[in-house]
Amino acid sequence: MKIISTNDSNFKEEFDGILARAKSDIKGVSSIVMNIIDEIVEDGNTALKKHIEKFDKWEVKSDEDLMLSCDDMEKAYNNIDEKLRASLHTAYDRIKAYHEKQLPKSWLDFEKNGTILGQKVSAVDRAGLYIPGGKAAYPSSLLMNAIPAIVAGVEEIVVCTPTPDNEVNELLLAACHLCGIKKAYKVGGASAVAAMAYGTETIPKVDVITGPGNIFVATAKKLVFGEVNIDMIAGPSEIGILADSTAKPKYLAIDLLSQAEHDEMASSIMITTDANIAEQTSVEVENYLQTLERETIARTSIENRGVIIVTDTMEEALDLMNEIAPEHLEVMTQNAFELLPFIKHAGAIFLGENTPEPIGDYIAGPNHTLPTGSTAKFYSPLNVENFMKKSSIINFSRKAIDEVGEACALLADTEGLTAHAKSVRVRLEK
Repeated sequence: MKIISTNDSNFKEEFDGILARAKSDIKGVSSIVMNIIDEIVEDGNTALKKHIEKFDKWEVKSDEDLMLSCDDMEKAYNNIDEKLRASLHTAYDRIKAYHEKQLPKSWLDFEKNGTILGQKVSAVDRAGLYIPGGKAAYPSSLLMNAIPAIVAGVEEIVVCTPTPDNEVNELLLAACHLCGIKKAYKVGGASAVAAMAYGTETIPKVDVITGPGNIFVATAKKLVFGEVNIDMIAGPSEIGILADSTAKPKYLAIDLLSQAEHDEMASSIMITTDANIAEQTSVEVENYLQTLERETIARTSIENRGVIIVTDTMEEALDLMNEIAPEHLEVMTQNAFELLPFIKHAGAIFLGENTPEPIGDYIAGPNHTLPTGSTAKFYSPLNVENFMKKSSIINFSRKAIDEVGEACALLADTEGLTAHAKSVRVRLEK
């Protein structure tokens, strides 16, 4: 695995390359995606069927073929291994308990002059979840996207997932049953995003779309934003690790590879204050690579987008990691919690050697749908509020409008909005 140092003469150039790791070619695929969206808007199910036959390689004979049946979901749930079913329930319960703590509350505030101000929080009517199903199927993503919507109180949840060769992942079906999903469709890519954003004869239009996907999915979400709300524009998976001399190279290496095995574009970045730890970790990465089922994918990721950076101080390491703002950040230092106040930007923070990133992917409770490509500087993890909206509440008494009405009218005067001003002043007349 490539090792560089902040003392290298070309370090700035190398680091700039790291920061550019997630620059996806959205411009390059925008015209393709826009054409797909236009076809869905114009031709609905007819376009969906054409896209499925082209991209997923199976023939859709009827509108019913687009749907995943609730009976199949229940059958899959009952047929999976008992221990696996128990694991699904453990994950469900922990994710639900965590997200219940996020629920925002409606509130009212009463002023002395009789003014009542407040905020009403309510769920969207319908949420669309995109669940990947191309190179791999991710039932965990179904749990992570559906449970916050359930906790928020969304009345109707719509799931879209691609099924190459019309093959459906049984565990995904089981997870759908566990989450009480009633509407799920065998549609993927930009077509699915467009269908949920605009609606077709079969797939209903939703209010918000969440969930990860490839460059075409991310581009489609960006293009339909405004027609619907979205969670974020997420790119390839990534992990950052802060390590000192107490970190175990075996742990560091396999944790770096836990993201590299996702896909060739994943980024694995470690920053350490110990050059020996850097060297030992690099060796362990190679040792582990030879044992992985997805070795080819992980090796490509590590060789092209993996790096270990050696710094002189932990302060320097923190500054660099904050600039990277990784999706997942592991802190493998002697006193991990002591560094927490200095971590400004990260999607999820994993503290201590017993908290590997996969714990967050499946079972810990916090959401694994996270901002990537430095967008943790302004995006948050998927959460309950992604499925909710707020309305302001305003009620003025006669005393209240008498006190501040003229100030309001004067501000309207300065903007040349005569009707605005008169709307207030007519109420001030004795």
